[in-house]
Amino acid sequence: MKGLQGKRIGVAADRSAESISTLIQKRAGTPEVFSLQGRKQLQEETSRQNINDFLGGSFDLVMLTTGIGARTLAESAEALGLHARYIETLKTSHLAIRGRKTHAWLKQHDIEPALMAEDGTMEDLLTSLEQDSQTSEARRVFLQAYNQDDALLKGSLEALGYSVYLSQPYTYDPPEPETIHGLTEAIKQRSLDGVVFTSKTQVRNLFQAQSDCTPLLQAFNDGVLAVAVGKVTAHELASWGIDKVLQPEDQKMGAMVVALDRYYQEVNV
Repeated sequence: MKGLQGKRIGVAADRSAESISTLIQKRAGTPEVFSLQGRKQLQEETSRQNINDFLGGSFDLVMLTTGIGARTLAESAEALGLHARYIETLKTSHLAIRGRKTHAWLKQHDIEPALMAEDGTMEDLLTSLEQDSQTSEARRVFLQAYNQDDALLKGSLEALGYSVYLSQPYTYDPPEPETIHGLTEAIKQRSLDGVVFTSKTQVRNLFQAQSDCTPLLQAFNDGVLAVAVGKVTAHELASWGIDKVLQPEDQKMGAMVVALDRYYQEVNV
């Protein structure tokens, strides 16, 4: 018997919702999509200005925090006819990155970062920066971020003595209120057995929309399983007061669904 047989699983993802739903269905579960990511908005004019400032300036450190951001900046450089120069400049920069998606993009261009968060979190990357001898004297940082934790991250770097240039090549709009309401009610009524989250943005969009988080927390801590694709998302769920968060060892969607299926197999034994 498949572990997800008879289970209704909420999917908070956006771009990956279809593929996650297919994986759940293959294991006899029933997915219900409530996309909480919000629509991504590319800031083309801002991104092009960021490229011009990056290539025209002098930076001791370059921080790329998301794969989407890295790709968006590269696309803007290409639109400006500056792609080759942008890639070459990155290759000679002291480069610090956060996650595996950014690393995958860099590999496509034969770029290897000087620093990379071992666990994919900004906390780990900031710790690495403090310990890195080459950045101890660095003062000017090109920081690619987006409208989640950007002010906090900028402040953290400034507290370490850095002068920060903030690049925001994209932002996220909030999700539709009806979507948030639908998922909220499904969780509170426990009509879902679990909910899978693939980013901390989805978690925040759910909880920040609540006037009182207590009913959600009661449901998550008694009946509705919170599932995270990886450590960053799991940490965000826990920070809101969820006691049990399921996450796979390998931070990938397929591994997440396998872990979810295995969890219910063990529970049902």
